[in-house]
Amino acid sequence: MVAKVALVIFPQFNVLDLSVATVLGIANHYAPDTYALDIVSMSGGIVHSMSGVGVDTKKFDAQRYDTIIVGSMPGVPTPAADLVARLRVALTESRRVASICTGAFILGAAGAFDGREVTTHWGYTNELINKLPGAKVVPERMFVRDGHVWSSAGMTAGTDLILSMVEADVGSHVAKMICKTMVLSHRRQGGQSQFSVLDDIDPKHERIRQALAFIRDNLSESLTVELLADQVNWSPRHFSRAFKAETGLSPAKVIEKLRVTAAKNLIESGHSSASRIAVQTGFGDEARMRRAFLRELSDVPQKILKGARARKASLAL
Repeated sequence: MVAKVALVIFPQFNVLDLSVATVLGIANHYAPDTYALDIVSMSGGIVHSMSGVGVDTKKFDAQRYDTIIVGSMPGVPTPAADLVARLRVALTESRRVASICTGAFILGAAGAFDGREVTTHWGYTNELINKLPGAKVVPERMFVRDGHVWSSAGMTAGTDLILSMVEADVGSHVAKMICKTMVLSHRRQGGQSQFSVLDDIDPKHERIRQALAFIRDNLSESLTVELLADQVNWSPRHFSRAFKAETGLSPAKVIEKLRVTAAKNLIESGHSSASRIAVQTGFGDEARMRRAFLRELSDVPQKILKGARARKASLAL
């Protein structure tokens, strides 16, 4: 049976929300007749995005949908009463509802997140906590699923949310084929942080950038200063001084931070073997990984793994 999906948009919506249409369209290529998408608004007709692109929409009426996805707009939206009423009905009729970025404020006004976990763009976390006191706001997460209610962070995180929905519906093979078609290196998991270690390390020198890229792509290897210096044709001494000057950290500290981030993402993505993750991310053994986690996160891998398993078990119910 074809699943009817509604993407709800508003004037000044974020045009990246239309990635929903791209993902579902490609899903239909690999799994024919899986989805039928309506792009809807409360008034119907042409709705213009914040970039000026106009989209023809259907009126968001009483039609039942399998899945309803509430799009985003700049700032903190104040939803109209008729939209909130329509979404309240959808919560009881639809198999699944979701928000992208600031759409969480709109779906939340309908009570979707009462007693549930929710996330949004990191810049609006405090406002969401104030607006939805009954919700369990989860800062930094890429996307969150709590029962039949989903929410994502901003911008491209909506694509990760939709890909995860497709994977839940028709399997990981189709989701992987969509990623390949869209030339995405991978689908980011919901447990991943919205932030990256490399976002905070922004060296100006091209050779330091090259070294950071090499570290990121070779975390499982033995990354010595000598090896890194050789990659950029510098002496080890000059490399160490330049790296510290550009990043504010020693090469060893940056390597540890990147390894901890990679290992944490693997754990939260559902990988079950901490020992295997330790090897895969270059720690070598669980003891070294545990010490690094305590230094960087003040937490231990087993506790994070236990939480990931509990979330996975709750989603299977």
